[in-house]
Amino acid sequence: MALPSTVYKASLQLSDVDRGIYETLSATVAQHPSETEERLVARLLALAIFYETDLTFTKGLCATDEPDIWVKGGDDRVKLWVEVGIPDADRVVKASRHAGRVALLAYGRSLSSWDQQHLPKLAKISNLTVVSLDQRFINGLASRLERVINWSITITEGTLYLAVGTETHETAIQVKAGITAE
Repeated sequence: MALPSTVYKASLQLSDVDRGIYETLSATVAQHPSETEERLVARLLALAIFYETDLTFTKGLCATDEPDIWVKGGDDRVKLWVEVGIPDADRVVKASRHAGRVALLAYGRSLSSWDQQHLPKLAKISNLTVVSLDQRFINGLASRLERVINWSITITEGTLYLAVGTETHETAIQVKAGITAE
């Protein structure tokens, strides 16, 4: 018998000063049994960092032909394809051919070796943005994750500030390729 997904209710107060976006994002997020808390946190952070109207979670790990988050147009074409983690470069290249824009929030214990191996292959993709956050930042949020998530996120001058309860955490958004979200 398969294990059920764990459901989280998230409310993110987003103030992206750099892009002039001030929104309250609400989402019900299912954590697949094989998904770590760190990956769930990364998906929520990617939602905030790359936010635009109609950005939604996909089936995620259950659908290998979909990204983690996307924006689809009325004609069913993918306008924005957002991945989290450290995917194979071929997957990112393929996505860049089929989507208007591709964004990646790269994170993971082997990120530095992924950077060396895959970033050179991705450097010439004009519609790709790759950013990363400090792994300790993601791990810290994951260790305090609750089923009801209430975060206040402010993005300004390349820094992400996240308030949860009375605590405020911060990390730089490191742009590894391309430009930040438009």
